[in-house]
Amino acid sequence: MDDNAVCFIKYVDKEPVAFAQCQLRHDYVERTKSSPVGYLEGIFVSEGYRKKGYAAELLSKCERWARDKGCTGFASDCELGNADSFRFHMSLGFEEANDVTRLRFRR
Repeated sequence: MDDNAVCFIKYVDKEPVAFAQCQLRHDYVERTKSSPVGYLEGIFVSEGYRKKGYAAELLSKCERWARDKGCTGFASDCELGNADSFRFHMSLGFEEANDVTRLRFRR
């Protein structure tokens, strides 16, 4: 078991309907000033359960977990062009820190 990562699951009537996974990042995270940083690695809410506040509830649990681990920063990312993810992050209080495209060398 890794003490540097956690997954929270939201249940409704004993059915899992959403999850959020976060971890501690010790590498550089744009526009943060401390290390480690709590990092939202993934979040998902089943379609029929969206817009009920479950994502905000799970995010709050992730942030609290990161604070309890000593983090003063919390961050996330989304792919360029994923407007839904961008709007989602902005609606929950994130701010844009960087606009980047990662490249890999191809031979």
